[in-house]
Parts: sequence; structure tokens; C-alpha cells
Amino acid sequence: MRQRSRGRVALAAVAAMCAVAALPGPAYADGEAAAYTFDPGAKAVTGTEVNTDAAELEAGSVYRSKIKAGQKLYYRLNLDATTNAYVSAVAVPEGGGKVAYGDGITVSVRDSSDLRCSSEDAHFESAEYPRPIAAYAYRVVEKDSSTCQGPGTYNVLVERESKATSGPEDWDLELRYASEPQLADDAAMPTGAPENWPSTSPAPPTPAGDNRRHGGTAYYDATSLETGEWKDEIVPGQTLFYRVPVDWGQQIFATARLGNSTTSDEFVGSALAMSLDNPAQGHVDDVSPLSYSGKPASVSLDPVPPVAYRNRFDSSSSVSAMRFAGWYYLSVTLSPELEKAYGAKPFPLTLAVKVRGKAEGSPYAGDAGIFAVTDQDKDLARSGRSGPQAAESESDTMKLVGAAGIGAGAVLVLALGVWTLLARRRAAAAQAAGQPPYGGPPQAW
Repeated sequence: MRQRSRGRVALAAVAAMCAVAALPGPAYADGEAAAYTFDPGAKAVTGTEVNTDAAELEAGSVYRSKIKAGQKLYYRLNLDATTNAYVSAVAVPEGGGKVAYGDGITVSVRDSSDLRCSSEDAHFESAEYPRPIAAYAYRVVEKDSSTCQGPGTYNVLVERESKATSGPEDWDLELRYASEPQLADDAAMPTGAPENWPSTSPAPPTPAGDNRRHGGTAYYDATSLETGEWKDEIVPGQTLFYRVPVDWGQQIFATARLGNSTTSDEFVGSALAMSLDNPAQGHVDDVSPLSYSGKPASVSLDPVPPVAYRNRFDSSSSVSAMRFAGWYYLSVTLSPELEKAYGAKPFPLTLAVKVRGKAEGSPYAGDAGIFAVTDQDKDLARSGRSGPQAAESESDTMKLVGAAGIGAGAVLVLALGVWTLLARRRAAAAQAAGQPPYGGPPQAW
């Protein structure tokens, strides 16, 4: 009986752990466009309009801030002479707000003399509806450059441009500061941009059996994907986030397909927008917004080069951004204008994702952090879990293992106590009956 009891405890623990492993993706009610989910670990920081008052950002940290229309805000970096630093800004307009063509943000890193190290902008164009947009800037150490190379104080400047017809609401900002690892062999790295790469889109991937994956609401909880066709649903005004592990030497291709509607055939221009960002949340590329008239429609990203260190030397921002391995982020937004003609019910969405090429070795020395693809990343891509889901699963599993251990220990202690009690009762009964105790009478010397 004791053996069977312990077996049931162990089986219960295993069953509970299996249940934790099957975590569902984010779910939203019909017609609900979930708000952007900011990283819960983000620290509050206030940008300043005077650079000498700017708050310092720390490497490896995430921050949350705000910016007004037309405002220019400073943040500070303290850099050494050897580390490449990347700072991204995700601007999040309110869902019910209004944006116009040309609205957006510009992010730049500048030295103490206000010389610009680099800059990138993210603007709303023909798809004039609120959604998260991202841009990054960096200070990189280059042998042949005399700008932004020394140690000291650097400024991060975030500028917001808004038209007079745009909404007056503040925009939330999510700031990330990441440092690039040191190279294993600096002298062996190429110093020129790639000249060509495969640009032919591969055949669509074979549909998987269970191929439903619901996108996350932000970079923080983006749903993991691998090569395949993934079905989802998206409501007007909603932005869905996905992430794909792309290793050194690999290319990513992506196509978004919107299913047909049985409700209407009204034409809506700029109905769907898709964007690709790199592991530092720097913008790689986007597509011309998809028009929709109730029939099946699709749009694909232009081919980008395989991930390579040398891409950073290219003058094209979409090539330069493919400079390191890691999670690449896809975001898809459906125009809120579709609700007027088609209603608020979800539209069928399919993402066809293809990662092509054999993974190559990392050029970095030691742990590459976010600029790498690990075995765990590949497992997450296969299972479709987001980063928070994986962390929660691991935490719950450890709790269950601990609880199962405590439960099994309690059973053993209880069994030992019962055995001891029975042994004592038997010994007492034997003594009362004049019988020798267990083991027979004492042995003579």
C-alpha cells in the first residue's frame, strides 16, 4: 500500500508538470484589440529637454517613458572605448488617437559635442492608423573612424514629429539599451559590406498539422514561430507580434495573408501593415500596406540578406540591420477602418515564415546574450511559446517538483512513523504474553 501511495504521488506530480508544459497562447474576446503590453520589468524614466539633466540608462535594462507632440527628449549613456551600444525606442500612440502621414519618431546617439553617431526614424506613411513603431540608434567602435570613439558621456535623443491634424495625446515610449558582445577575433572579421545574396523567395512552407498560433501584444510577449504556415485571427485596430529565431548565415522570409470575407466587398486601402525588426528592436524593413476588398490578399517582405556581421557596413538600413543573430520580430496591424465596412469580428490571418540556410558559428567571445540563437530558443519556436510563458512554465514546474518532493517526503515520514508505532505495539503485546522480543532472547557471551 505504501508503494502504491508513493506511486500515485509521483504520477500526480508528472501529470501536473505535463499540464504546465501545455500553456495556451494569449486569448482575446471577439472584437477586442488588446493594448500594448509593456515589459513588466521596465523602469520608469523621464526624458529631459536639457541634455545635462538627462537620466542615465544602464546596459541590459528596459525603461518606460512618455513624449509629447513636437518634443525632444534626452537620456544619457556612459560608454567605454570598446563596447558597441544600441538603444531602441518603441513609440506607442493611444489606440483611439489619431496619426497623420509623416508622424513618427527619430532616435539618435550623439557624443558630448553633439556629433551624431547614428540615427534612425520610424514614421507613419500611407497606413495612417495608430500602432507601435520602433527605431534604434547606436555607437559602434570602428578602427578607421574618429567620431564617437572615445569613452565618456553620450546622449540619446528621441524626437517626436506630429502634424497639426494629429491627436494631441502623449505617446508612451519603451526604451531598451543593449551592449554588443566583444568579438572573438577582431582582426579576422570582414570590413566590407556583402555584394550579393540569394533574393529569390523560397516556395511556401508545408502547412503544419497543428498550426494555430495567436500573436502577442508586444515585443515582450511575442509568440515564437519557426518555418511553417501559421493560422491566426486579427481584429480591426489590432497589432500582433511574433518572433522567429534567425541564426548567423540564415535568411528570413515572411508573407502575411488575409482571408476573404463573406460580409462585404468594400475596398479599403492600406488595410494591413507588416514590419520586421531585429534583436535590438531596430527596424529592418516593412511592406507597402495591403489593400483589401473582401477577397483573399497577401503581402510579402522584400528579401533581406542572411545574418552576417559584415552587413553593418552596408549603406542600406535594411541590410545593415541584419547584423546579428537572435530573435527577429514580425508585427502585423489591421486597419481600424475595416470595422466600418466589415464589422468587428476577427479576420482570418495566415503567416508564412521561412528561415533558410545552415546556421554558422558566432563571431563573439563567450555568451552572446540576446544576439544568439540557443537550443532553448529553437524549442520555444517549435512549441509556439512566448518568453513569459516559458518563464512561467519553468517556474511552475520547479514549484511542482518541489511540492512533489515535499509530498513524497511526507509520505515516507508518515510511513516510517506508522511502522515504528506498529513495531512498538507488537513488542508490547509479545512482552505481555511472555514471548521474547523480536530477534529472540539475549545471546550469552
